[in-house]
Amino acid sequence: MQWNQTADPVAFDLPELPYALDALEPYLSQETLEYHWGKHHRGYVSRLNDLVQGSELEGLPLEEVIKRSKGATFNNAAQAWNHAFYWKCLAPSARNRPHGRSAAAIDERFGSFDAMRSLFTRTAVGKFGSGWVWLARNAEGALLVEATDDAGTPLVQGHTPLLVCDVWEHAYYIDYRNDRTGYVDAFWRIVDWECVERNFAASESHRDDERGG
Repeated sequence: MQWNQTADPVAFDLPELPYALDALEPYLSQETLEYHWGKHHRGYVSRLNDLVQGSELEGLPLEEVIKRSKGATFNNAAQAWNHAFYWKCLAPSARNRPHGRSAAAIDERFGSFDAMRSLFTRTAVGKFGSGWVWLARNAEGALLVEATDDAGTPLVQGHTPLLVCDVWEHAYYIDYRNDRTGYVDAFWRIVDWECVERNFAASESHRDDERGG
């Protein structure tokens, strides 16, 4: 995933949203995006820059910082990446179902899109505490639904994320209060399946490169 850089080539910048702040209404309000993207996400990026400045991690790509760091640096780096990926997974005028090769892979692995969606929803609603729920591919190319705690990301397991739902409370409390089920139901209305298809195609290309063809 392309990461925006500041004028300083060794610093990370907050990526711009791919849509207007009010574009995801009524499912996610402008106020939610103002706080979630404008304050929470911005805060992770700002703290990350402070933490890597002058360290052996300074100047590395964000994915490398995630894989090489621990503690506060890992938490802020992973949260910066996870949020950037989450925003790209959403779209104001999204189709309701996947298509193309990603749709075929979902059907093959889970039996149907509805079965995958049901598993993903149960995992998201049932996730205890803060974290993320992912549709990802493992190193063998198989699809899986997995939950990560706090700042956790599939990148550290060598998995390739295709789709993510943020289930930290700050992702939905303004609009849904403690109704995570309502938030997850709304999430499915704004999933950008074109993005999922691009992520799937990129993962195929990466696997071909690793196999040498």
